[in-house]
Amino acid sequence: MLNAMTRDRPILAGKAALLIVDVQNGNCGSAAAARRPELQAALTNRVVPNIARLLRTFRGAELEVIYTVIENLTADGRDRSLDYKLSNMGFPKGSPEAQVLPAIAPQGDELVLPKTSSSVFNSTTLDYLLRNIGIEDVFVAGCLTDQCIDHAVKDGADRGYYMTCIHDACAAETEERHRAALACFQGYCRMASTEEVIGLLAAD
Repeated sequence: MLNAMTRDRPILAGKAALLIVDVQNGNCGSAAAARRPELQAALTNRVVPNIARLLRTFRGAELEVIYTVIENLTADGRDRSLDYKLSNMGFPKGSPEAQVLPAIAPQGDELVLPKTSSSVFNSTTLDYLLRNIGIEDVFVAGCLTDQCIDHAVKDGADRGYYMTCIHDACAAETEERHRAALACFQGYCRMASTEEVIGLLAAD
């Protein structure tokens, strides 16, 4: 018997969320991005404008918007994962570096989850929150495609969510790494452009 299940689903009211991963001052702000020119170009020309469009659409449809930011829960970062400690990754609690870029900042009571590992599902209560809210479809955008986006997509898929990667609203340090990551995890999710996602919402 053929499997009739598919990732090509309509967006259902109250069942979908936009997850924006780590688009913050500390790693995507002008000073940080300037050290990685390909990332800076992707953020400026593609990612931030597309996330802004997605935010308007999801908010207009009264769908959930959830942010994650790399932010320590403690002043000295002792709560970080071992990998983050070894990699010297993390931003102090409440610091400017831990804030979402102003152009796509949270509004109202949108959730902002501080995380201290590459996987948002491992180091935050995201799974618990999604289940409480009744979310089935998670649309992922942000940084970095080959690191935290990869983890979010794969871990979300393993936990039983319909994952969609909005590929032109994500970026890695280089376009080559971005493309390679998309090819690596495409089997775990639906791949869609910003325009396609907006079209899905318009069709509902």
